Parts: sequence; C-alpha cells; structure tokens
Amino acid sequence: MPQRAPVIYLSHGAPPLADDRRWTAELAGWAGELARPRNVLIVSAHWEDAPVTLGSTTGAPLVYDFWGFPRRYYEVTYDAPPAPDLAADVTKLLTAPGHAASTPVHRDESRGLDHGAYVPLKEMFPAADVPVLQLSMPTLDPRGLFEIGRRLAPLRDAGTLIVGSGFTTHNLRWFRPADDADAAPPQASAEFDQWARESMAAHDVDALLDFLARAPAAREAHPRTEHFAPLFVSLGAAYQSGGLENRSVVEGFWFGLSKRSWQFG
Repeated sequence: MPQRAPVIYLSHGAPPLADDRRWTAELAGWAGELARPRNVLIVSAHWEDAPVTLGSTTGAPLVYDFWGFPRRYYEVTYDAPPAPDLAADVTKLLTAPGHAASTPVHRDESRGLDHGAYVPLKEMFPAADVPVLQLSMPTLDPRGLFEIGRRLAPLRDAGTLIVGSGFTTHNLRWFRPADDADAAPPQASAEFDQWARESMAAHDVDALLDFLARAPAAREAHPRTEHFAPLFVSLGAAYQSGGLENRSVVEGFWFGLSKRSWQFG
C-alpha cells in the first residue's frame, strides 16, 4: 500500500521566484522531506473555470500566463509526465452521488500547467519525473472549494500529493521590485499573516472559511481572493482525512507579500 501523502498549501511566487535563492532552497528542502508522491494534483490561483475542469493528460505546453517579463521566463520548460489515471480517479470522486456541485467534470486537453503550478513544482521536483494534473477552481467560495477538497481526500491514500498553490497575502500594490525583497512588510500584510498562522495553529476551520469577515485587513491582503482560495481545497482534503494537524513550513515575506506555506499530515 502506498504511504498516505500529505496535503500542502504553498505560496508560489511570480516567475522570478526562480531567482530567489532563499525561496528556491526552502521549496527544495521541503520537497526533500516528503516521501516521493505517486503523482501531484495541483490547484492554482491562476485557473478559474466552471464547472471543474481538468488540464491536459496528453502533455500540452506550459501556459505563460504573465506579461512584461524578460524573454527567459517564457523559455522555461517543465515536461512532467501527464497523469491520465489520476484524471480518471478525480472524475470518479467528484461525480459520485452526493457531490454538492452535482455537475460533470470537464477536460481541457489544450490546457497545460500555468505558472502557479510549474514555477513551484520546478523547484520541488526539478527532474520533472512526477506525473502532474491541474484542476481548475470553479468558484472562489471557500465552502465550495472546501467541499471539493473533501471529496478529493481519498486520493491521499493512493499516494497523491494534493497541492493548493496561491499566496498567503497578495496585494500587488505592495510589490515594488526596485525595493529589497526582504524589507519589512506593510502592516496589513503582517497582521493578516499573523492571524492566518494563529488560526491554522488553532485548527479553526470556521474562522479560516470566514476569513473575509474575521481576519484583520482581509480585503487589503486580498483585494481579490483567488490567491487564498486554493488553501480551501487543501483544507478540505486534510480535514476529511483526519483533522488539521499542520506545520508552517515556509515563512517570511517577499516584497511585502506573505509566503507562508503549510503542510497537513
């Protein structure tokens, strides 16, 4: 029997993440502590599509979903094997009777991994030898995403690493590349990060799901919530499989944005 895989939520960074030696070392070190997964199912802040849609299982090219960067960022490759068997398992779990959404799972064979997927995975699994499947977010509603994660939890027992890829705070008005990446963050970013750390340590699922109402500076930390949303898929998958035992693996700030990342299980 495969070892039950953990669930993770990571702050993935922009394409220049590859130039940040500290962050790349943190991701590589984290991956080195994990048992090799059978495959990876990743939910990125950069793919919203309803109903639930699965990305390519035939090896579509990467999606360079960013603008204005130097050419070298558009020449990055990450040829991870596709995961058609995982796609079949995901479809079965999400379309089984009792699923709250009760909608079909679509496939988009033209849709490769976006930068929310390949940027961190390239640092964590640089050999690109672990099969990867990307799943869209059909909604930004925390409870809807939590339910999707809950339905996907059995994949862990087959050795699938479920990854939510976002950013613990994400307000691009704070992002000033001319400044020091390690400069003190804005107060709003620091306050939200502390609240998230404390809520996760307390296993307070209700507070996390209701973060817009309960977290300090929530709407400053997330003017739009797509970068916090992948966390709720991870929470659902972790919670359904026996609780929210977790640890904060990556901490600190990058150009004012919290890169806090968690591992569950």
